[in-house]
Amino acid sequence: MEFKHESVLLTETIESLNINPEGIYVDGTLGGGGHSYHIAEQLTTGRLIGIDQDAEALQAAGSRLSPFSDKVSLIKNNFVNIQSVLDSLNINGVDGILLDIGVSSYQIDNPERGFSYREDAVLDMRMDQERPISARDIVNTYSKEDLARIIRDYGEDNFANNIAKHIVNERAKEEIVTTGQLSKIVEQAIPQSVRKGKKGFAKKTFQALRIEVNSELDVLKDSIQTMIDLLNPGGRLCIITFHSLEDRIVKNEFRKAENPCTCPPSFPVCTCGAVSKGKVLTKRPVIPTEEECQRNKRASSAKLRVFEKA
Repeated sequence: MEFKHESVLLTETIESLNINPEGIYVDGTLGGGGHSYHIAEQLTTGRLIGIDQDAEALQAAGSRLSPFSDKVSLIKNNFVNIQSVLDSLNINGVDGILLDIGVSSYQIDNPERGFSYREDAVLDMRMDQERPISARDIVNTYSKEDLARIIRDYGEDNFANNIAKHIVNERAKEEIVTTGQLSKIVEQAIPQSVRKGKKGFAKKTFQALRIEVNSELDVLKDSIQTMIDLLNPGGRLCIITFHSLEDRIVKNEFRKAENPCTCPPSFPVCTCGAVSKGKVLTKRPVIPTEEECQRNKRASSAKLRVFEKA
C-alpha cells in the first residue's frame, strides 16, 4: 500500500519554525516526510534529522526526501530518545523541533496495521512493529479494571466499564483477534437507546488502545522538557496534537517551561530560583482553516502550540 498522508497545518508549522537555512532541525514524527520536505527545501548548509519508529514511514520518507539526501539523516527510533539520537550524531543543540502527534493516514487506512475499527483485520496498532505488546495482547490479557481505566482515561468514554465487561465476557468464549470482532463487542456494550441510528462507537476504544499500545501520552510528557533543553537560543519547538489529552500535556509542559517557579502564590518574591526556559508563542493554539478542514477531515481536531527557547 502506498504511503499517503496529508500534512496538517503545514504552512502554519513551517512559518512557526522560523527556519534558518544554516540551522539544524529535527522532525521527531517523520511519517511520510510531508513537513520535512518543506523544511529541507529551505536549508542551504543546514541539516534535518528525521526520526520515526515506523520502518514503513522511514522508507516512504526516504524516497520523498531523496532530493535532499546530502542534508537529511533518517533514524529509526522514538522521539522520546531524541537526546541519545543527537548524541550519536555529535549534535549538541538544534534550532527547531517538530512533533506531529498521533497516527498517520497511512496507518489508519492500511488494514494490515490493525488501527481502524472500519476495517476487519488482525488487531495490532503498533506504530513500531517490533514492540512486544499489541492491541490484541491487551484486550485478551488485561484485567477488566485495567481495560475500563484505559478506555475511560484515554478514550474518554462514558461506557468504559460496560465495554470492558463485554470484552472480558467475550474473550472467555474465544480469543479476540480482529478489529471487526472488537468493534462488534464495543457496539454491543453501548445501550441500544444511545446506539440507535448511529455508528462509530468503537472509535474511542480504538483510540484508547492505540495510546496504551504505543505509550503515547507518557512518551509525549517525558519528551517536552528535554526537547526544550536541546534547543539553541531562539530555537522553537512546534507540537501538533489531535485530541484534548495530548493538547493538555503540551499546554501544561509549555507553561511549566515558561514559568517554572514553585513558590507559593503568597510569596512576594520568588525564592525557589527556577529560571524560565523561554516563552510560549501561542497563548491560544493555532487551528486549521475552514478550507483545510473541508479538504482534509482529519485536520479538524488539530492544534499547534509553539515554544521559543530563551
